[in-house]
Amino acid sequence: MRTPLRPFVLIALALLAGCGEDTAVPKAVVTGDLTIDAWPLPAMPGSAQPDLAMAPDGRILLSWINSGGGRRPALQIAEFYPDQHWEGPRTVAVGNSMFTNWADTPHIVATADHALWTHWLQKSADAPYAYDVMLVRSLDHGMNWSAPRVVHDDGTKTEHGFVSMWAQGEGSLGIAWLDGRSTADATAADKHAGHDGGHDDGHGGAMTLRAAVFDANLRASAETEIDAMTCDCCQTDVAATADGAVLVYRDRSAREIRDIYATRFDGKAWSKPARVHADDWNMPACPVNGPSVAARGNDVAVAWYTAAGDKPAVKLARSADGGATFADPIALDTGATTQGRVAVAIDAQQVWTVWLREENGAQSLWLARYSTDLSKELQRIKLADLQGKGRATGFPKLLLNGTAAHVVWTDVVEGVPQLRGVRLAAR
Repeated sequence: MRTPLRPFVLIALALLAGCGEDTAVPKAVVTGDLTIDAWPLPAMPGSAQPDLAMAPDGRILLSWINSGGGRRPALQIAEFYPDQHWEGPRTVAVGNSMFTNWADTPHIVATADHALWTHWLQKSADAPYAYDVMLVRSLDHGMNWSAPRVVHDDGTKTEHGFVSMWAQGEGSLGIAWLDGRSTADATAADKHAGHDGGHDDGHGGAMTLRAAVFDANLRASAETEIDAMTCDCCQTDVAATADGAVLVYRDRSAREIRDIYATRFDGKAWSKPARVHADDWNMPACPVNGPSVAARGNDVAVAWYTAAGDKPAVKLARSADGGATFADPIALDTGATTQGRVAVAIDAQQVWTVWLREENGAQSLWLARYSTDLSKELQRIKLADLQGKGRATGFPKLLLNGTAAHVVWTDVVEGVPQLRGVRLAAR
C-alpha cells in the first residue's frame, strides 16, 4: 500500500536537507514505517559528485570532489563507523589537471584485505574530453596512497571514464570503464559535444566498454573489451552476486538504439552482454543518464531512465538468476517531470530506489520501496526539494548497511554546491 506524504513531513524533510555543522540537528521524521534522520556529512561547502560504498567491516565510505572557494579540485574521502562517528575527511589527490564533471565521478571501494581503492580522472591533453582513469590504493584508511596507476594502456589522448569498481576476491579490484581509444582518429567535428547530450555519430570509431582486474601491487590482468560500441557518456554500474559481478551500462546500436545491457564476470571471463529490457529507445545522442544495479545473493535489481517513444520513464526490473535474465520491468515514474538519475539498493525485505524529478524548473528527490519481487509498492515519499537546478545537482547515491538506508545528494545553495544526507530506518 502506498503511504501518502503528509505536509508536515515535507516541511521537516526540508529542514533535514538543509542542516549543516552550525545548525541544530532536527528531530527525526516518522512517515509510514520509516524513521528519517538527518545524516550530517563531513564535506565542506563546495563539495559535489559523491559516492557511497560499504566496507566488509561495516564502515560506510564516502568520497566526493571539493572545489569550493576557488581552490584546486580535491578528491576527498571519509569513513562512517558503526558507532555513528566519522573519521576524515582525508585528501586523496588535488590539482588543476584533475578532470571534474557532474556526470563522470570518482568511486571508492574497500577490499577484504583492509585496503581502500579509489580513482579520479586526469587530463591527458588540452582537448575538452581527453582524460585518463587514475587508480590508487591505501592500507591505512586513506592517510597514505600508492603511486597512481593509469588503468588503461592505450596511450591515446581520448576519453576514458564512467568507471565501476568492485572487490574481486580477497585483495584484488575489478574495474570497468568506457574507453575512447577507438575514437582517436575522429575529427573535432565528429566527436560528441561532451557530457551534455551532444550528437555522437561514430565517425572515427565508437566508445567501447573495457574491464580489468588489479592486484594489490596494481598489476593488471584479465583486461578485455566487453562491448565494441556503447553510449558515450552514460554511467556504468556494478554489483556483486553470489556467482560474481554483474555490470550494467547503456549500449548503442548502429540504429542508435540505446537500451540497458547487463554482463556477468565469473572471475575469468565476461558473459555475452544481453539487453535488460527491449525499450527500443532510438536516441541520436547520449542522454547522460546511466543505470543503477544492486544485488543480494542471486537477486538483482536494475533501475534506469528511458524516453522510448518520447515517453520519459524510470523503470525497475528484477532478476532471480544473478543477472542472466530479467523479468519485465515496472515503471517507477513517468512523464515529462521524470528526470531519472536513479540509484537502487536491495535487502531481504525490499528494493529501494531514489531518483530526481524536475517540474517548472524545480528539482525534487524521491524514494520508493517495493517488495523484492516488485509486485507491491510499499511506500513512496519525497525526500527533499532541491534549490539546485539542471546538471549541478548531479546523481544521488543510495546505500544499505543492514540496519538503515543512507542517501547522499548534491544541492546548490546560493551558487555553492553542498552535500546533503539522510538516514532512513524501517521500524
